Amino acid sequence: MTATGKDAPLVRLEGVGKDYGNIIALRDVSLEVAAGEVTCVLGDNGAGKSTLIKIIAGLHRHDSGTFEVGGEPVSFASPRAALDLGIATVYQDLAVVPLMPVWRNFFLGSEKRRGLGRLDVDFMRRTTKRQLDEMGIDLRDVDQPIGTLSGGERQCVAIARAVYFGARVLVLDEPTAALGVKQAGVVLRYIVQARERGLGVVFITHNPHHAYPIGDRFLILKRGRSIAYRPKAEISQDELTALMAGGAELEELAHELERLAGGPPAPGSGAESGAAAAAQELGAEARRLGVTPD
Repeated sequence: MTATGKDAPLVRLEGVGKDYGNIIALRDVSLEVAAGEVTCVLGDNGAGKSTLIKIIAGLHRHDSGTFEVGGEPVSFASPRAALDLGIATVYQDLAVVPLMPVWRNFFLGSEKRRGLGRLDVDFMRRTTKRQLDEMGIDLRDVDQPIGTLSGGERQCVAIARAVYFGARVLVLDEPTAALGVKQAGVVLRYIVQARERGLGVVFITHNPHHAYPIGDRFLILKRGRSIAYRPKAEISQDELTALMAGGAELEELAHELERLAGGPPAPGSGAESGAAAAAQELGAEARRLGVTPD
């Protein structure tokens, strides 16, 4: 029996599929997003992550399976319908106006107005500053153009904006993909803060080293299908990395590099070529991940 009301997850997908003509983009994918949890969706390019995002965000309708929000079946006709039910999506290419100040971007499309339709600039400045402070985002001045912020800071502003406008489910499309180590760490910290505030978070990424420390559930996609869906207690970081990286493919590449190098060099011969050295390293990594016999 499907749980409803308070017992239901914020979002549940069961056996969801999506086709584009004769192209199978997604097939038989299931996941749950609970309040106060981070569900990580991992996969390489072409795995189906973008299609899954578009279904949850209301850009595309699913063709098969069930999609529930709060235990009630839904089929969104537009992103606005998803927003109305508390599902906010922050895309990798952030929809910001670089030359506009931070507070203006924070309220972009949802501006606060007062008498005669004038913008309530003071309210928007104060609110933006307060919301960013509550999320632990320390900006010098909300009047500075948002284009002057780092990539990580812009991502954090987008997260704070979604929280302020009532998001219960936050879908993040590869927020750390184009960031350095330090800025990625900043974004991951704010994702944890969103979880601690009771939001359900869907974290889309291709990096298991970013996903595992903050994730509660892990869905791994490959060519539009789910190859694993496990809670954190049932999967290690090495197992997650092996599923994500395709350990068998690593071993196959190692053999290919050995062939290019004319076979494995004698140990200690000092004759290792670049290809042979790379082959040895890839083979060792595949064995470490437990995806090939020793």
